[in-house]
Amino acid sequence: MADMATHVITGAGSGIGAAVARRLHARGDELVLHARDAGRAKELAAEYPGARTLVGDLSDPDRLSWAFSHQSLPDRVDSLLHVAGVVDLGRVGDLTPKSWRHQLNVNLVAPAELTRHFLPQLRASRGHVIFVNSGAGLAAHADWSAYAASKHGLKALADSLRHEEHANGVRVTSVYPGRTASPMQAKVHQQEGKDYDASKWIDPESVATTILMALDLPRDAEVNDLTVRPGT
Repeated sequence: MADMATHVITGAGSGIGAAVARRLHARGDELVLHARDAGRAKELAAEYPGARTLVGDLSDPDRLSWAFSHQSLPDRVDSLLHVAGVVDLGRVGDLTPKSWRHQLNVNLVAPAELTRHFLPQLRASRGHVIFVNSGAGLAAHADWSAYAASKHGLKALADSLRHEEHANGVRVTSVYPGRTASPMQAKVHQQEGKDYDASKWIDPESVATTILMALDLPRDAEVNDLTVRPGT
């Protein structure tokens, strides 16, 4: 990436998103951090001095365009990193439309809408869109139907975008982490009724390392799909 690249990041408040934001901030890149509300934006701005914030509720993608119209979007965007996500486990026989919609909105529709908004800047910079997907985006198991459907959809979004924007020089990468030590993973274990031991799962810093590798790759190459699994 060029010096002082500008990155728009969702999910920078915890887990993988926070690890990526810390690394990019430490090396002096410009950050535009998405926040769900003004209070969260204030917290992120304090945590990352010099970073800008962008407020909008990913669970209500229909209103993102309105929210952004009342804020100043960055003129330059070198990368858009979709890291935010939600998970709500349940069997197909039990999940309600509300639960389906919430996961599909945050995990799939909102990333599509954010991408639509920033495509002009990404085309101008020959930038990079990174979708932090999940192992559930490649295989679905019992109790994971809605979440896996949203992540399978995210893979389709990334694949289509890659074909559509290749001629414009926009690179598109999907990253499929296995279980990663994060607040989301703690919630999953709670829903599964299992004890949570963060040491058994991937450190978010390790996933951040793979994301930065894809970002920093010279222009003659592109990582399309990157699977990251817990080591020994």
